[in-house]
Amino acid sequence: MERKTQTIDAAGKVLGRLASQIAILLRGKHKPNFVPYLDMGDFVIVKNVAQIRLTGKKIEKKKYFRHTGYLGGLKETPLKKLFKENPAQVLKKAVFGMLPKNKLRAKIIKRLKIELFFYFNRFLFLLFVF
Repeated sequence: MERKTQTIDAAGKVLGRLASQIAILLRGKHKPNFVPYLDMGDFVIVKNVAQIRLTGKKIEKKKYFRHTGYLGGLKETPLKKLFKENPAQVLKKAVFGMLPKNKLRAKIIKRLKIELFFYFNRFLFLLFVF
């Protein structure tokens, strides 16, 4: 089984459509010998995540929920806040939801690499998030 490295430029692409393309590449569904019980997908590197488009009013209305495990411990994070702090996390959550809900999902998501560039004191840093 040969794994290739696919590089995707996310600038100007819609979040959900991009996430579904990435999920197909990570699973290996684009290969002719695909079987659902084997992990045969490729590595995917995504660039320019901060320039992803969101359609409609999702940026104001969408919320991500998590539970602490305690009574009344439901926490919500608006998409606007999460996208401002870490746009890579938004893409990872979208791709993670499109992968199969079984033991392969944890292995598959490790092959997703998201590049973030940021400046600090006039120096450019490259950070692989996941």
